[in-house]
Amino acid sequence: MDEVQEVYRLQGVRINDKHIEVIVRQMMRRVKVMDLGDTDFILEEQVDKINFEETNEAIIAKGGKPAIADPLILGITKASLSTDSFISAASFQETTKVLTDASIAGAEDELRGLKENVIMGRIIPAGTGVAAYRDLSVVASQPE
Repeated sequence: MDEVQEVYRLQGVRINDKHIEVIVRQMMRRVKVMDLGDTDFILEEQVDKINFEETNEAIIAKGGKPAIADPLILGITKASLSTDSFISAASFQETTKVLTDASIAGAEDELRGLKENVIMGRIIPAGTGVAAYRDLSVVASQPE
């Protein structure tokens, strides 16, 4: 973290650590499956770390052997393109390729993230855009 910050400081730019941490977390969110265990993963498949952990927890709960994976560090471009949302991926780079591949595969985007909802002009799924708050009504109380 300090080395990255030093590069920016030398250019007179101050960046809060949390912003760099978000980028690093995105770059490290995937793992490469090295041992299948009793899972349905494919050997050397790159999967989302959260999906990998949830699958392993389910296998362990059934008494099975969990999969083993090595962490991956993806470059910023690869990390952005490896999202579940093809709309979000297409907005970053390789737009034609991403949209063509999604079209050929008959992909459907569930519009779960902020970026794809902004692109589509929809309410974002955060804050008052969360479904639980959409139909909330506020009534002013009468002064006594």
